[in-house]
Amino acid sequence: MFYWFMKTFVLGPVLKSLFRPWVKGLDNVPAEGAAILASNHLSFSDSIFMPLMVPRPVVFLAKSEYFTGKGIKGKLTAAFFRLTNQLPMDRSGGAASALSLNAGMDVLKNGSLLGIYPEGTRSPDARLYRGKVGVARLALQARVPVIPVAMIGTDKVQPIGKRVPNIRRIGMIFGEPMDFSRYYGMEDDRLIQRSVTDEIMYELMRLSGQEYVDEYAAVVKLRLAGKATGLPEAGAGSTGPDAPGSV
Repeated sequence: MFYWFMKTFVLGPVLKSLFRPWVKGLDNVPAEGAAILASNHLSFSDSIFMPLMVPRPVVFLAKSEYFTGKGIKGKLTAAFFRLTNQLPMDRSGGAASALSLNAGMDVLKNGSLLGIYPEGTRSPDARLYRGKVGVARLALQARVPVIPVAMIGTDKVQPIGKRVPNIRRIGMIFGEPMDFSRYYGMEDDRLIQRSVTDEIMYELMRLSGQEYVDEYAAVVKLRLAGKATGLPEAGAGSTGPDAPGSV
């Protein structure tokens, strides 16, 4: 109820008036039934604008830190994410991330829409980075279509580190549903997972027009921060922004 109220009467009208989002291919989102909305990830605001334009509710997996903050600000943040259909996602890898992905499976089994950022974190430089295979595991295990979504210009509205957004127009393109039924029953095959993920990333590159980098965005961020870069390939990618939708 809170989600619908905020989208319809509070945030929705204000954001649409200020940012005038344009949308192409919205009819590619199924009117009913489960599906994964796999998006590029340029800004924290991706997880606000994309669900705003989709008629059905979209559930994102948000990084678990948003749910464990201290003090009044932390509690308000956690409450906001819970009330806006976000679920906590542990991105530390291994068993913790696998358990978090089960929450995504539950969303799909309930016939709902699950938002995912296969890159696993926001792009540090507006380029498109290698996807994590969790999106493939979810799509194959749940046997649902994947709708590629290209967010356009949100990095200019709210660059990483900027709290107050710039007022400018943004857009999004919803591609045709991607059917991976030819791989059903092979969801545990690592090569199949990688093939499906790469196919999704190629479609995101085509729709968004971004330059593709065959490297994990998280590794690049660590390198830019002067830290070690030996990160394993784990997780679903993301379903939240570094943020909602990150897995």
